Amino acid sequence: MAPTYLKRANLTAKSDASEVHETVKTILDEIEAGGDAKALEYAAKFDGYDGNILLSDDEIAEAETKVSQKLKDDILFAHDNVRRFAEKQRATISDFDMEILPGVTTGQRLIPVNAAGCYVPGGRYSHIASAIMTVTTAKVAGVSNITACSPPRPGVGVAPAIIYAAKVCGADNILAMGGVQGIASMTFGLFGLPSANILVGPGNQFVAEAKRILFGRVGIDMIAGPTDSLILADSTADAHVVATDLVSQAEHGYNSPVWLVTDDKALAEDVMARVPGLIDDLPGVNRDNATAAWRDYAEVILCADREEMAATSDAYAPEHLTVQAQDLPWWLNRLTCYGSLFLGEETTVSYGDKASGPNHVLPTSGAARYTGGLSVHKYLKIVTWQQATRDGAKPIAEATARISRLEGMEGHARAADARLAKYFPHENFDLSAEE
Repeated sequence: MAPTYLKRANLTAKSDASEVHETVKTILDEIEAGGDAKALEYAAKFDGYDGNILLSDDEIAEAETKVSQKLKDDILFAHDNVRRFAEKQRATISDFDMEILPGVTTGQRLIPVNAAGCYVPGGRYSHIASAIMTVTTAKVAGVSNITACSPPRPGVGVAPAIIYAAKVCGADNILAMGGVQGIASMTFGLFGLPSANILVGPGNQFVAEAKRILFGRVGIDMIAGPTDSLILADSTADAHVVATDLVSQAEHGYNSPVWLVTDDKALAEDVMARVPGLIDDLPGVNRDNATAAWRDYAEVILCADREEMAATSDAYAPEHLTVQAQDLPWWLNRLTCYGSLFLGEETTVSYGDKASGPNHVLPTSGAARYTGGLSVHKYLKIVTWQQATRDGAKPIAEATARISRLEGMEGHARAADARLAKYFPHENFDLSAEE
């Protein structure tokens, strides 16, 4: 049987892409042409900030004094977990060389990019964890120049905790600028910064569109949409915990989808009954975001069995995927499309968002069908090399000449011909193309 929707979304997480695109393109073009002055103009307009743009050592030190020791300890704890996870990731790939044929040596090198731009959201919420996730992985990868960029608040500047986190995680520069103008400044190398080779980190639809437009000119981690989360739960799940987890992710934004997929109707109905009260208990903007997200974007889906649940989840390819069901090893082996997986009630997406170690910059809007999230690998260029003796390259030259002629690429063939003629002048080779 097909899954049954006990609650279906009214809207999908899509912005008015054409309007956003034109706005962002105009800003990028003007900043590229106008340089620092135009970037400052947009900073004044959108950030409402007229303080120092590139933070000095003294300003960074002053920010540190405004962060409580308890929060510093929490930041250091999270940084240590993220760093150790990233170091383990880095160890999974390495340089190598191999003699692919006698006399022909080939190899692989891992070279970090020279400069990374890490965007740290700081508007609606101060995303301390994003500074930890993006800067730490760049540092572990060996990036030689890391810029952390975060929107300042009028009359205040960048949140002191973001400044502290960026610094302890390894940022070389901290830029007090948000939105498209911040992305542009890192890309174009404004304010004396090195031009970024890669841009990483979450942001609003304008930041995401700026990264989309600039992709190719620079690398990016991914094009991110609104955050989304899916919970797979069976009859053994705790309805209060499931509902709480759904609400915790809905507070991200008015257009942040949350989905519950279950094979137990009683659980689904219990969860749906609990969610409104949990949302009403949230403060201010959190409540407003979760209310809209639950009303317009949330779905509750009833399936026949766990296989149908897994298939439904894979079709959604959620950014965050939680399993609160029996037989966790089965789910781990069966599920294939997700940004990050949270197995069992004892963990939660909130842990991954803040402090547990795996990165929280993850694919959204179904992109988990073809990619994973930010990792230390994103900052590394995997390049190849080769070297050969004359005798070792002889069969490769012969094959290259014949394949090239069959393709119609005579210049390629002659590059091989020239070497065979030089190194083996007394030998006759059949280098003609034959279908």
